Amino acid sequence: MRPGPGNKTMAKNTVSFDETGVVRVMGDGRTEAVRWDELREVRIVTTDQGPFADDVFWLLVGEEGGCAVPSEAEGAKELLERLQQLPGFRNEAAIEAMSCTKDAEFLCWRRE
Repeated sequence: MRPGPGNKTMAKNTVSFDETGVVRVMGDGRTEAVRWDELREVRIVTTDQGPFADDVFWLLVGEEGGCAVPSEAEGAKELLERLQQLPGFRNEAAIEAMSCTKDAEFLCWRRE
């Protein structure tokens, strides 16, 4: 955890999922969510802010909702393993994104 304002510690982002969908809980307690049956796209967004700030984000785009999951969020590794089970998931796009050091977007999956 990193020190926050007033020497308080900021809670880490977490992401979890089940058979229904994905939920991201932000450090301040706010949530974002997307249901698997409404999921339309999975993208990776990279920034040029690394390595001292999280610079890779999973963008899960749904019909009604979605969530942006920092790659350093607790549970992100397990989320990647689950996303790789989507039919037609493009692992090569994920690999390219992980080595990118500039502002960019990579489409990993889109519902047919």
